[in-house]
Amino acid sequence: MTQLVDSMRPCGPIADPKAAERARNVLVEAAVRDGWEDLLDKAWPALAPVFGASPYLTSLARRDVGRLRALIESEPTARFEDLLLRTAAQASSDWEGAKSGLRKLKAEAHLLIALADLGGVWSLDAVTGALARFADAALAAALVVAAQAELDAGRLTRLGSGAEGPVPGWFCIAMGKHGAYELNYSSDIDISVFYEPDALPVAEGVETQAFAVRLTHRLAELMQDKTGDGYVFRVDLRLRPDPSSTPPAVPAPAAFDYYESVGQNWERAAFIKARAAAGDIPRGRAFLEELAPFIWRKNLDFAAIADIHSIKRQIHVHKVDDRLTAKGMDLKLGRGGIREIEFYVQTQQLILGGRHPDLRSPRTLDALHALEAAGHVSSQTAAELTEAYAQLRAVEHRIQMLADEQTHRLPESDNERKRVAALYGYDRVRSFDAAIEKVLKTVNRRYGELFPDEEALSSKYGSLIFTGVDDDPETLATLARMGFSNPALVSQTIRSWHHGHIQATRTERGRELFTRLAPRLLEAAQATGSPDAAFNRFEAFFSKLTSGVQLQSLFLAQPRLFELMVQVMAFAPKLANTLARRPAALDALLDGAFFAQIDSEEDRNVMALALSQADGFEEAMDAVRRAHREQAFRVGVQVMSGAASAEIAGRAFADLANICIEALAPVALAEAVRLGGDFEGDVAVIALGKCGSREMSAGSDLDLMTLYRAADPAGVSTIKGWSADVFYGRFTQRLIAALSTPTAEGGLYEVDMQLRPSGTKGPVAVSFAAFEDYYEREAETWELLALTRARVVWSSSPAFAADAVQAIETALRRPRDCKRTAADVREMRALMAQERPPKGDWDLKLSPGGLVDIEFAAQFLQLANAAEGGPLRQNTAEALAAFDGLAPAGALAALRKAWTLQQDLTQLLKVALGDNGDPTEEPKAFRALLARAGGARDFRSLTTRLETARKAAHQAYAEIVSDG
Repeated sequence: MTQLVDSMRPCGPIADPKAAERARNVLVEAAVRDGWEDLLDKAWPALAPVFGASPYLTSLARRDVGRLRALIESEPTARFEDLLLRTAAQASSDWEGAKSGLRKLKAEAHLLIALADLGGVWSLDAVTGALARFADAALAAALVVAAQAELDAGRLTRLGSGAEGPVPGWFCIAMGKHGAYELNYSSDIDISVFYEPDALPVAEGVETQAFAVRLTHRLAELMQDKTGDGYVFRVDLRLRPDPSSTPPAVPAPAAFDYYESVGQNWERAAFIKARAAAGDIPRGRAFLEELAPFIWRKNLDFAAIADIHSIKRQIHVHKVDDRLTAKGMDLKLGRGGIREIEFYVQTQQLILGGRHPDLRSPRTLDALHALEAAGHVSSQTAAELTEAYAQLRAVEHRIQMLADEQTHRLPESDNERKRVAALYGYDRVRSFDAAIEKVLKTVNRRYGELFPDEEALSSKYGSLIFTGVDDDPETLATLARMGFSNPALVSQTIRSWHHGHIQATRTERGRELFTRLAPRLLEAAQATGSPDAAFNRFEAFFSKLTSGVQLQSLFLAQPRLFELMVQVMAFAPKLANTLARRPAALDALLDGAFFAQIDSEEDRNVMALALSQADGFEEAMDAVRRAHREQAFRVGVQVMSGAASAEIAGRAFADLANICIEALAPVALAEAVRLGGDFEGDVAVIALGKCGSREMSAGSDLDLMTLYRAADPAGVSTIKGWSADVFYGRFTQRLIAALSTPTAEGGLYEVDMQLRPSGTKGPVAVSFAAFEDYYEREAETWELLALTRARVVWSSSPAFAADAVQAIETALRRPRDCKRTAADVREMRALMAQERPPKGDWDLKLSPGGLVDIEFAAQFLQLANAAEGGPLRQNTAEALAAFDGLAPAGALAALRKAWTLQQDLTQLLKVALGDNGDPTEEPKAFRALLARAGGARDFRSLTTRLETARKAAHQAYAEIVSDG
């Protein structure tokens, strides 16, 4: 048997000669004292590079010089086997004794394995295998000690023996590199703990789950708590089913339910390397055998195969213009790193292993060679990846040997990277970097050749990996580059969706679709310039869907539509809130005619159908709100997309208001009859303001007036004996409530009745006679201006509707002093400017040359010319057009141009930002959207165009509303 000292050779140059010399001085002093100076001299050429690069290994040697002597004069394999026996013997120690003993044995194991590795005595397989075997031995001993503590506390009735372990029914599954005997030097150990509730020998009154969790925590504590002697292994329990919502120890039946219902392909990949490592080993093996059909599926459809491919496609593949450098590179998780080799192998194993058991090896290189032998991987590719894997794992170990940190990242500092290079045999950092970069590019290139025709699930900004239980560092960096302020929260949210935490991803098909949708969501959110707002509002909406398959399929089939919906989330909080509260509003998207021109008759039929299924006043209110929500959402999205112009949108919003009034007015009238009895007479609802002119926008309120005529002015209702003003007043109140009161289905409209005769001082319902008298004797100019937009939207009889229309026209066509009217208009506009000045440059309503100026000009023209038979039009644009040839052409053209521009902008701003939006504070993408709506090249051009148009419109207003 050969001593370690006889087999070791120098690993490379001495990175820090002074550090090596300091270590030698300490060792020489001990060696001289204890008589092994010759042995140290013999070993020193191999030890010097180690102690000149690794502070951690130096500390292990200096802390116990006798241990170093014992190791270098022993045969390494025999010494390691003896170390395993001494580790197993710790099972008979008490808690504190085991805690100390295991940590000292870990230090010995680390020093032995490092020297055998760096000295070229052990191969990579021998190194990783030794680390995993020591982890097994430490786990087994710690479990016995933890179980004994539970027995002493009276929670266990007995300790098991033999294969069943100290606690029958409780077992650890080693996952990842631990499970495959591929553990790295400073790795934690991934274990999943399961138990059979009926098999645990717990004392009476002890709850099995609480016991299993406590035992798991005690085991982890014994393994990973840091003391003066260090720690044994960090324990990661998160590879269990859905770790965010399950305890650290999971009942085996619950685990099977999870994997059969929502288990993911990356979890199948994780189980490729799984093995029973501690506890009740027979039950652990039986658990894995029962889980085999989940891991190794014999029949895979296209969607399942595509989802397996997605594990690979989430990683960004190197391109010529991408930086792929050694400095600061994560050799495990970065591009071209160890994970890419593992994914390259595991994805093919998942697809092929169900039908070919010979491809199921848990060890990466063994599986790669099996794929090569079966003809699935070329010999050249297999050779390149094999060499790359060995090199990357070796360098990974050397990184960890510097300070015993669980890191896989090459240092940014050249001096620190020089230490790693020296341990790997390089005397120049640049040469080392070049060699590493060549390996990374080779791996990433080969990785990119796998499933080459599949769509990428990464981004031009980098990888987007949402497998596993950890936040992927490359993905967090990608999300940060995309502009997300809290990348970790975004990553965790998406992973939770992958786990089926919401209804939309509860099914396997839903999760497969979301795998493809997730990167598109993030790219679309980034493109808005407000990624946080877009993602957060999408999250509020997506998490409330009752099913996600149909909608996700639509989004994937129509990417432009999906991008538009994400824009809605980013730029239109009101629409986004509608979706968040009522995701069913999006059902309209499934209709192929969603972007077709809106047909009010079709909407009327939809409303009639909704009302036909309502029973009573309150149900009618809810039914109208549901139908309104879908149609208003449709109009809003058409405005956002540019499919609906301002004219079309204004009419569509107004027609929708008409339909709601038409639906609810008869219901309100029936309610008045129910409460007070029948009343002979007629009633009409008149819309004024933007509803009357059919220029409504998102969020517009309703300016209404109710007009009635009793068959008998002295008549009363049949039940309560209400007079006409009381009966129609009650009708009006019920109508206002029906239109404005929030219900479980949300709100509808704000209703303003102040434009009726006498305003808030008069009755809410106006008699026909009072209407005629008021507008003949008392109405002021501003009331007549408002009346130019009056439109009958509903009446209890066609004849009364015609009479109401005639009464409105009669009031408007009465002779009046044109100069006095002009003076009144100017005075009213000046007073408005004083009391309600514009809120800023983007106050499109009140700014000079804004919508109010144009409306006043159009309304003045009608009042000034009505008595001579001039045109009357409720709609501003139509009114301006009707005066061609009757008013100065240049002024009319300026007013129409400014009106069209500001209406186009208003529709988009109201949909997106509501009443208080300032686009200068919005993202660049929204400003570009606004520029498109205004027909401008960019936002700067739009502001210039707007300023010019308003200036011309203000001059035109002054020219028209003058004494001349």
